[in-house]
Amino acid sequence: MNKKMIVHILGKMMGVEALLLLLPAFVGWIYGESCAIWFVVTAAILFVFFLLTGLKKPGTPGLYGKDGLFIVSSAWILWSLFGALPFFLSGSIPNYMDAFFETVSGFTTTGSTILKNVEVLPHCMAFWRSFTHWVGGMGVLVFVMVLTNLDKQSSIHLMRAEVPGPEKDKLVPKARETAQILYGMYFVLTVILVVLLMAGGMNLFDSLVHAFGTAGTGGFSNYAASVGHFDSAYLDGVITVFMILFGINFNLYFFLAIREFKLAITNEELRAYLIIIGAAIAAITANIYHIYGSVLEAFRYAAFQVASIITTTGYATADYNLWPVFSKCVLVALMIVGACASSTGGGIKVSRLLIALKSIGKEVKQMAHPKSVNVVRLSGKKLGEDTIHNVYIYLMAYAILAIVSVLLVSIDNFDFETTVGSVLTTIGNVGPGLGLTGPVGSFADYSMFSKFVFCIDMLAGRLEIFPFLMLFSYMWRKKF
Repeated sequence: MNKKMIVHILGKMMGVEALLLLLPAFVGWIYGESCAIWFVVTAAILFVFFLLTGLKKPGTPGLYGKDGLFIVSSAWILWSLFGALPFFLSGSIPNYMDAFFETVSGFTTTGSTILKNVEVLPHCMAFWRSFTHWVGGMGVLVFVMVLTNLDKQSSIHLMRAEVPGPEKDKLVPKARETAQILYGMYFVLTVILVVLLMAGGMNLFDSLVHAFGTAGTGGFSNYAASVGHFDSAYLDGVITVFMILFGINFNLYFFLAIREFKLAITNEELRAYLIIIGAAIAAITANIYHIYGSVLEAFRYAAFQVASIITTTGYATADYNLWPVFSKCVLVALMIVGACASSTGGGIKVSRLLIALKSIGKEVKQMAHPKSVNVVRLSGKKLGEDTIHNVYIYLMAYAILAIVSVLLVSIDNFDFETTVGSVLTTIGNVGPGLGLTGPVGSFADYSMFSKFVFCIDMLAGRLEIFPFLMLFSYMWRKKF
């Protein structure tokens, strides 16, 4: 491992986070909030770290694949550790473990919270809490790559370690240019959303907070009732549409921008994603019609919750804990599946689900016709055995992590629905779970140990498990 280069890149990342912390400090200054000083203090600490490690580039700049995995995992943890300091030092979240949980939940775009009354947060704290969603949505390394020239030769290793999905492709030959294209599209969509939300009656601050949560598919709101606070069919509709848009593979937007419409329209993952959403909305609308007494009302709430859960955003306009069991089971299934690869959403990804189903079909055909030649294709592209193998391993690791986590947090002795729902929602980076951690609940009553387990789940889920396991492998062993 190139340890000097790893420290250098992490130092640069601390410098970028220092700059980001000045934004909520500015918000605090606008609203006259004294607690904003803690963002400046934290930024100063990070800037010193940057001066010591991030200025001078090592003589041997090359990075290897395992270095990229290690940097990505370390960066997310360090950003969360320092990003939690303003919450803790200001007293907004008095317990540091709780502050760390909230920050991890923000950067990983999970949206789970330990706050029972979010509305008491100062504006600067609420802004930082939601802004972490926007930064983490595309990935902190991808964000830093846009602003700085990390390493021309090896930056693709960083991108491959962080961008979610079974396959990582560059849109253009240079990884930094790919990162700039991704964030350019991300920024434009966010600005459009802010404008539309303000057109629906939200003030600028509320629009920014909810646009950050929608774009990053995170779901932090500055109101206890989430988006339901506004009770607006227009706002529900706008956010529903944009949650779905941000759950789509961003490569497809690039294809649309360069007028390669066929590549976007014929994408098999996109079709499956939209079919799943449509089927889930129809099924839940029919199942909850008797609660609302109107097809349009049932459709409105079903569509919002389905979009929120499958994209792992976590906003809510209704307490789905009160819905029939069938509807809750559909939402849990969506919670596991998640959004498309290379989107800001979490979950196992629709592409992996398709690959797994197609692989099962291939095996059945092979058993029925042993001499036949069967291949697995996605969007007409033949998938290699290594890709299929990686999907199998990922799904196995995902299941094992979920089972172990359920056993560990069950020590707190909450009911089964709450325990399992909490684990699935944190691994899938969804936000609200079931039972006590549902849309109107929080994770506040869990023990510090369980919150630590959930932090691991959120980080592992966002980094798709293996970069995080690589970090632990390095910690426990002297050599790779």
